[in-house]
Amino acid sequence: MKFTALCLLAVWVCFSPLSAQELDVTVRVNTQKLQQADPKVFETLKNEVQEFMNNRKWTDDEFLPEERIKTTIYITLQKELSPISFEADFGVQVTRPVYGTDYETPLLNYIDGGVTFNYEQYQPIQFSDNRYNDNLSAVLGFYAYMVLGMDYDSFSPFGGEPHFQKAWDIVNTVPESAAAAHAGWRAIDGNTSRYFFIENILSPRVRELRQAWYDYHRQGLDLAATDPASCRAIMVDALERVRTVDNDYPNAMIIQIFSDTKSNEIVEIFKKGTPQQKNKVVNIMSNIDAANSTEYNTIK
Repeated sequence: MKFTALCLLAVWVCFSPLSAQELDVTVRVNTQKLQQADPKVFETLKNEVQEFMNNRKWTDDEFLPEERIKTTIYITLQKELSPISFEADFGVQVTRPVYGTDYETPLLNYIDGGVTFNYEQYQPIQFSDNRYNDNLSAVLGFYAYMVLGMDYDSFSPFGGEPHFQKAWDIVNTVPESAAAAHAGWRAIDGNTSRYFFIENILSPRVRELRQAWYDYHRQGLDLAATDPASCRAIMVDALERVRTVDNDYPNAMIIQIFSDTKSNEIVEIFKKGTPQQKNKVVNIMSNIDAANSTEYNTIK
């Protein structure tokens, strides 16, 4: 069972007959740019992707229904390459609850652009951890494990490691012919590809960011209800570690993902910080996310 902010939860699970799959995924499909395909096909796609993500058992752990990881997948169809072949942007948004509050903190806010895949209506999605079947199932499996890894890392130091390794295994099962046909699986596909997303996460140079991820959430946010001052102090230290990773690994994809996911939250949290904290956070975030420095300056 994954680590949760409620210490007694593990005990309750032992005596509860209720359990659920790990993910609570909502899928939204946008077909406005398509000219020929029947929109009903993509209603079926939405339902099949949702059922695939929610009904598959991704780990050996037991989850209570309220522990399921809330995820929204946005599939924006961009092109019809053939009657059964399409190009789409896949947006993935993930949240988790903050202990003692009704607030949900974002864990991932990412768009994987230009994903190509084949889909025939009513054709089931077939997936295997150790065998490539098709690009749609591989992409969905990859993000299922990335979601799990980021959630687990937020509850336990490096707790997401086995799930990130599964995502890396998926990358390595994609044959060269498929990788050439479907961008995102190889280093040559650019530093914002799926390849570099998981490469960054598993890189020794990013270990400090993953420790900061745990500190920010479990030692910081989860204390906010009872001790907001200590919460903010811990989170400042966590952000300083993120800047260290940015200095050691310039232009790492994971730094931009962190900023895109957390920028709005950081601004709102530190508007209530001390003057010293405000100045430090503005300096840190403007350094690692210079394009949004104006936004961070509103903290002051």
